[in-house]
Amino acid sequence: MYSIKHYVRILLWISFIALVVDFAISFSSIALVRQQSSRYLQDTADLYIDRIDNNFAYIHHFMGWTLANDENMETMSERSADDPLFLKANDNIYKRFAELQKSHGKEYNFFVYLKNKDFLLNVAPMTLSYPQFEALKRTVNEDVGSAEIYRKYYSRWTTIDLNGTYYMINIVPYHDRYLIGLVSADELIRPLRDINLGGGGFAALVNEDGIRVTSPVSNDGKSIRDPEKPDSLLDRLQPGTTVVREFSDASFYIELVIRFGAFEKIMIAQLLVVVLAVLIASNLCFILLYFQKRVLKPIKTFSNNLAILTNEGEPIDFENNKIIELEKANRQFVDLVKQIRDIKIDLYERELEKQRMHLNYMKLQIKPHFFLNCLTTIYSMAQMQLHEEIERMTLSISKYFRYIFQNDRDFVSLLDEIEHVRTYLDIQRERYRDAFHYRVDLDPLAADVQLPPLLIQTFVENAMKYAVSRDREVRLTIEVGRHIQGAASVTEIRISDTGPGFPGDVLEKLAAGQPLDQSGGTRIGIMNAVQRLNYLYADADIRFRNADGASVTILLPDRPEAKIGTEERP
Repeated sequence: MYSIKHYVRILLWISFIALVVDFAISFSSIALVRQQSSRYLQDTADLYIDRIDNNFAYIHHFMGWTLANDENMETMSERSADDPLFLKANDNIYKRFAELQKSHGKEYNFFVYLKNKDFLLNVAPMTLSYPQFEALKRTVNEDVGSAEIYRKYYSRWTTIDLNGTYYMINIVPYHDRYLIGLVSADELIRPLRDINLGGGGFAALVNEDGIRVTSPVSNDGKSIRDPEKPDSLLDRLQPGTTVVREFSDASFYIELVIRFGAFEKIMIAQLLVVVLAVLIASNLCFILLYFQKRVLKPIKTFSNNLAILTNEGEPIDFENNKIIELEKANRQFVDLVKQIRDIKIDLYERELEKQRMHLNYMKLQIKPHFFLNCLTTIYSMAQMQLHEEIERMTLSISKYFRYIFQNDRDFVSLLDEIEHVRTYLDIQRERYRDAFHYRVDLDPLAADVQLPPLLIQTFVENAMKYAVSRDREVRLTIEVGRHIQGAASVTEIRISDTGPGFPGDVLEKLAAGQPLDQSGGTRIGIMNAVQRLNYLYADADIRFRNADGASVTILLPDRPEAKIGTEERP
């Protein structure tokens, strides 16, 4: 047995050590978060720069090849501006660069300058105002024909000020004609502003003179008066982490500043809580000295009993406790432990289910056989010199994989999903020719309905796999409508085909809601779709049946936060 002073000294030492350890952990955590944030920003900036570098290189090569090899450019250079041949050539060049703009983004502007005519015109839809267009023309007039244009504009993309707005410009000369690529600095940096850089963080493009050429806007959309001078004292105590990355063929570079002030404020608040706890513990020591005989001994007994657990992890019950409040607290503690255990088990099972569904979803996205089949089809078309078919096939595949790889949302609009399914069916029609026909009926009121991505495509792919063959023609129908069920609006999606239908054993299991055998790597898509619907919706309904082929009907209730079109929609 020791005196109460002995325990008081131990409690004070423990409080002091806990305070020191918490200080060390807090500052280490802040340093670790900053380090991880910096690494994350570096990786993100590298990916962004690789994409922009590829865009810049491809556009530069495209403009150079067009100047040197496209007969339309020769025609425009030789003919007058009102000549029909000039207008036709200009129209052909416009179409080419409009397609290039669709592939790389509408923020890119393209112009052609004919020196012998002192004539500048756009060859794709442009976003410049007329004063900016005039400023561009003046700049081109000043630099064409000199060695400055090769050093400054041809070999790399550089910055240019057009009436107070900065643009990135690349000029490709060829004899007396020039092609110009132009993109707004703010539009170029826009994807990086979607990254969470903290309330005071920002992304900027900086030219070779160290001037920020983008608008001073923080990550949360607020204007920054001077990025080098934080507004608050806390911001000065929490300097941002800066990441700088350079482009390959450009005179400007990226500057990313991250300020996760919220996390650091939480850590500081935690330190204050610990300091307050130490103060309370100190006061408690004096109280314990005063109430030693009446309070300390039962509290110590209560604390020791709480620390004792049975072999099964259950807290033991108190017996013959002289303080009724402690006995009640024990009963509540026992119930609380049981509830926490049940909650932990439930959360654990839900997390496992969520991870398994996510894995299946990722498996559903990875389709190397489909990709290889598409490449084989394009190769066959190339051997037969089917150039138009190759163009359609390539464009459809590009749209297909852009939707697959760039869609990281939990929900998409039904219109986007239908357009993706059309793209997929157009690709398959290039392969199967007249083996199948499809029809899509979409109620305009259902266009804005939100649903999980690739939901409809899953069942369309199943129909293509099991219903379509080269022996007979198959009809595939997708019908989407809106109607009232009970007191709520429901979206009904029906996918049907005229194929052989579901096998009897499979249809029986689907109708009964039983899982299908996926051991051979098959039917993953259908089961994944069913599980996703059950996970995301409380009252979604999916029905399988055979009627002149396979038929799948999905009934989706409206999400509470979604805004679906009503009778006001045209």
